Amino acid sequence: MNLTTELMKKLFTSYYKKNSAGFTIVELLIAIAIIAVLTAIVLFNVTAWINQSKDASIQGNLSSILINSSKYMDANSSYANFCTDPQYTTPSAAITAIGGTTQSCNVTNIAFCACSTLKAGGVFCVDSTGAKKNVPSTDCATECPATAACL
Repeated sequence: MNLTTELMKKLFTSYYKKNSAGFTIVELLIAIAIIAVLTAIVLFNVTAWINQSKDASIQGNLSSILINSSKYMDANSSYANFCTDPQYTTPSAAITAIGGTTQSCNVTNIAFCACSTLKAGGVFCVDSTGAKKNVPSTDCATECPATAACL
């Protein structure tokens, strides 16, 4: 009996030592699940931060258009053809490059309005009165009509 017990101990000990060196499949699955959840949380936050930075860039470019419009008016005494001038088209191209959808640009001889949608939703509108408006609308044509003023 003593021999059998010792033989069992040896078998059990060698089996236990062989199989205790790693992790079980359940432990590995739990670790992978935790990593996946943390990755999803980080990805969601990073995407939101990227969209916020793109919105800030869109608003900055529209503010540049506002400043450039003053220079254009001083040089030409009219806003006519401002929407085709490089002072408008250069910042407008930058807005399009970062994913902003442009942009309505409406001008009269004495007024202008420019607008773009934002990545996080809404639109940002600037006009010749110096107004800068962030509006929850989704339509630039509504916020920047042919009257060339942000509503």
